[in-house]
Amino acid sequence: MQAIRSILVVIQPDLPDQLALKRARLIASVTQSHLHLLVCAEASEDQGPLLAELSEQLRAEGFSVSTEQAWLESPHQTVIAAQQSEGCSLVIKQHRRDSILKKAFLTPEDWKLLRYCPCPVLMVKSDAPWSGRNILAAVDVGNSDSEHQTLHAGIVGHAHDIARLCQGQLHVLSAHPSPMLSAADPTFQLKESIEQRYREACRKFQEDYEIEDRCLHIEEGPADVLIPKVAHQLNAAVTVIGTVARTGLAGALMGNTAEVVLDSLESDVLVLKPEDIIQHLETLLQR
Repeated sequence: MQAIRSILVVIQPDLPDQLALKRARLIASVTQSHLHLLVCAEASEDQGPLLAELSEQLRAEGFSVSTEQAWLESPHQTVIAAQQSEGCSLVIKQHRRDSILKKAFLTPEDWKLLRYCPCPVLMVKSDAPWSGRNILAAVDVGNSDSEHQTLHAGIVGHAHDIARLCQGQLHVLSAHPSPMLSAADPTFQLKESIEQRYREACRKFQEDYEIEDRCLHIEEGPADVLIPKVAHQLNAAVTVIGTVARTGLAGALMGNTAEVVLDSLESDVLVLKPEDIIQHLETLLQR
């Protein structure tokens, strides 16, 4: 996260606490990042006074700030357009939880932002301080191709940076499948051998970031159940997770793990994407 030079902060005028801005202040105070404040609203809804007040406060605190009020077809499209034009390498937004009924008919805007934004997105869910708390990195080391290995390294690396930022403890979680006697690979016929394989896959993370065995959680079960469970047990301040940005019918039927756990997690959530998906999204946005 030290490489972040510009952060897009989504300002939501109807949310007085501005939790996204609080997190942006914390990160920028360490990374010296520029803060670009964005209100997604049409020109008829003049948010100039609010942006002027916030930017004045931030400049008085020594931050570099710019502001923008804009509107395209939807909030997520407005955010992504601003992220692209300003070259921001992180988007921070306070999460809005949609009703179950609404989600049954419409894809939530926060889900769309996670799917289509080509840079990491931090969804803020709590005003609780990060200081001294646990940070959870959730990886799927069962996918061991080079692309996923790079994504996993990014997830653990970002989680490690956040843990250093808030002087907290880094934990790593990987969910593994249940054993199957019919599995072609004997490793997946016994729980003990599956767990051992997953632990070995996490060994490099442990060596690179000095992660103790007690902070490595290899558990059996679906990731969308285990991630919120372990994050709750650890009282995690932030959960860092990857998404494959699945869209279309597959996304509608299955959802992405990051989207599914977004509402059930109590912690803030940082979502990253594989490099090839980032490149694909950036190509689409340039058309």
